[in-house]
Amino acid sequence: MKFSYITAAAIIAGVKASPHPALEQQQLLSVPSQSAPSAPSYSQTSLDDIIRDSPLLSLHRDLVKIESISGNEHDVGNFVAQYLEARDFTVVKQEVPQVKGKEATKPRYNIYATPTSSTEPPSILLTSHIDTVPPFIPYSVHEAEPSTTTERENIILSGRGSVDAKGSVAAQIFATLETLAKNPNANLGLLFVVGEEIGGDGMKVFSDSPLNPKSSLKTVIFGEPTEAALVAGHKGMLGFKVLAHGTAAHSGYPWLGKSAVSAILPALSRVDVLGNTPVEKGGLPASPKYGPTTLNIGVIRAGVATNVVPKEAWADVAVRLAAGTPAEAREIIQRAVDSAVEGQEAKVVLDFTSHNESYPPQDLDVDVDGFEVTTVNYGTDVPNLDVRAGVKRYLYGPGSIFVAHGDHEALNVREIEDAVVGYKRLIEAALEREEKGEVGV
Repeated sequence: MKFSYITAAAIIAGVKASPHPALEQQQLLSVPSQSAPSAPSYSQTSLDDIIRDSPLLSLHRDLVKIESISGNEHDVGNFVAQYLEARDFTVVKQEVPQVKGKEATKPRYNIYATPTSSTEPPSILLTSHIDTVPPFIPYSVHEAEPSTTTERENIILSGRGSVDAKGSVAAQIFATLETLAKNPNANLGLLFVVGEEIGGDGMKVFSDSPLNPKSSLKTVIFGEPTEAALVAGHKGMLGFKVLAHGTAAHSGYPWLGKSAVSAILPALSRVDVLGNTPVEKGGLPASPKYGPTTLNIGVIRAGVATNVVPKEAWADVAVRLAAGTPAEAREIIQRAVDSAVEGQEAKVVLDFTSHNESYPPQDLDVDVDGFEVTTVNYGTDVPNLDVRAGVKRYLYGPGSIFVAHGDHEALNVREIEDAVVGYKRLIEAALEREEKGEVGV
């Protein structure tokens, strides 16, 4: 791994280095320039002209302008399909069932595209997702404040999905177009899926379908915000519910009931610290590569009124696994909860079946020169695509995860333009391996 800007950030901030740096959580990869030259000032009209005059930036703008919150990806899917068909791609719109519990409106599609001239399934697949988290935030372009960066870095592109992951989608499309213009025989494919933000239902549907070019694939390039670093891997995922069942009663006579809240609290208190508890004391494992396993109790629901002893209580928990398997984690969590609630009258149970997310840490390839290398804590569609052993898997893209999903999601022009170069470098490395016969499948 190369010298990281994480180290530089610690030096600049005057922070003492941790004796166990591998167990720290990931930090920002980049450090703002302390002495950047002043950038030119733009009017809104000139900013709009810059976007309009760039096919790449125009595509990114058009993608972000289309609201595509998970479950409502119909319009953006049609747009991407038409865009690629107009550029000599054969496009398949693969319908994905509507999100469970969501009112059915328009159909939603994965978009799978290959060059019209291609007669073989792709050996190199570039893929990202076209859905976003809520709420929708309209597209806008503006100058950074203050204007202290270089020209292209000073133009900020904002809106929901501008980073996660429509920046990757636009850059992957142009990297593919530019590669094909230079090398028409490059065996490339594009896949843009729905539902990544809600468990990966789009990728799972594609993976299990005859469209999956599993037998021909040698390289898959996944697009997510990585700050232009190659990701060496990301943590695994496990979701579960904690449910408590008691007996309702008047709160003036609580001994006549059994409080589900009183029952669930010890269980949640124990679950909440399992990532910080040593393995020998019943905690979840850490790893040198990914740091500690972390848990988040994201939702808690209980009771019907303050003067009623609650009959039911439940909580939703997300676990980011740094080591081990989901099955091993389930056993550790189950033992911890059983110990915490032993002797209680109200019943506490764990439900590991209602969540779709369940996979171990994902190790990825970083064997292409010219990139910073990092690991990330967030989940991706990487484990949802079934590939053969030995297939190269890369995770790369523009923008920072630290602004994705937030109220100020944005990236600058330089980031998305550089991402096209980065994706082309990954494609070229894959093509060179194929020419030399250096493929592991």
